[in-house]
Amino acid sequence: MTLLSKAVAVAIIAIPAFSYAQSTPNVTRAQVRTELAQLEKAGYNPNVDEEYPRDVQRAEAIVAAQKGDVSGYGSDLAGTTQSRQ
Repeated sequence: MTLLSKAVAVAIIAIPAFSYAQSTPNVTRAQVRTELAQLEKAGYNPNVDEEYPRDVQRAEAIVAAQKGDVSGYGSDLAGTTQSRQ
């Protein structure tokens, strides 16, 4: 391969990496501290690792419920449905 074709190949491979960088907004340190304080208020203790994934998820669910999280589609279905066969 010539030097030019190698350079073009490297550029083609590198372009998606540059377009992906910084696609999400940065989270500030204050936002992280606020979120951690909310999780601790909901019962999460970062010093206890015994039930790590579950206790964080439980605290996040409590915080989301307190905020009235509406990020999902539709409404919650409390009952059951029947379909015709």
